[in-house]
Amino acid sequence: MKSKTFIFIAIVTIFMAFKSNAMDKKFLKAGSFNIENDLLLAQFDCKTDVDDLQTVAALATLLSDSKFSKITYHAVAGTYGIQEGLYVPPNPLFQLAFGDNWTDAHENLEAAVEKVKIICKTTLANQGDIWIAEAGQSDFTARLLKAIQSDLPEISISQRIHVVQHSDWNEKVTSPESLEFVKKNAAYHKIPDGNVVGNGTPGFRSPDYTQWQSKISNPKLTDIWQLAIEISNEYNGKEGRYNNEAISAGGLDFSDLAEVCWILGLQDIKDTEQFFNLYPNFLDVKLKKGYYENNNF
Repeated sequence: MKSKTFIFIAIVTIFMAFKSNAMDKKFLKAGSFNIENDLLLAQFDCKTDVDDLQTVAALATLLSDSKFSKITYHAVAGTYGIQEGLYVPPNPLFQLAFGDNWTDAHENLEAAVEKVKIICKTTLANQGDIWIAEAGQSDFTARLLKAIQSDLPEISISQRIHVVQHSDWNEKVTSPESLEFVKKNAAYHKIPDGNVVGNGTPGFRSPDYTQWQSKISNPKLTDIWQLAIEISNEYNGKEGRYNNEAISAGGLDFSDLAEVCWILGLQDIKDTEQFFNLYPNFLDVKLKKGYYENNNF
């Protein structure tokens, strides 16, 4: 009798473990990104805060690290919502940082949704998930989800598409119907704000940090950061755009990278200084071996 009871308990335990692993992926924790199969979709509103430009540079820095260089990713510019203010033109920076691996939603919204939808469908067909780092609002995401649903009604996007948002303001200037749709239909993860240190995600808004050049040995990354800072200085507060005080002070703000860090399980990075101590240095050895010349990076 005891033997039968033990067997029954063992079967129930195994079943419950299986059920737990198969639960709705809405409840996946930070760092659940699968480098082998998943897609990182980095979306930037570029309106009207210039911090997106420096987040682009920080993302390029992170993706050049050997641990993350095999990530399948795509970037989208112009994924803004209903906020007022002028756009910050980022195209030269996106081209330098990502090559042709980005889409311009500001220039042509419908064409951008169609292009990104095709990229997402490829990942989904290969059993990968989509992870959207929402460095802006969710209006573009809502359009994208609807387009994917229309083409793939059999796919449960609430389990396969994850949206990560760190900013209360970004939510407030997303059209209410778009935000409601995304929260209802995708796996929506609201994380602590990346502007603040010590709240559970990295704090990447640093008005006093100016030492980035001494940390980066890769010429391509140096060019990317210099262009990001040049454009952000040119447009910061210009013609009614938001005046980012950290950047006005000569520091850095790439707070939107907190979402990518959460996706990749790097939420324990403290701040800007630690980020630059960790990630720009790995190319020193590879540069000596001709890595830069051989890989056009």
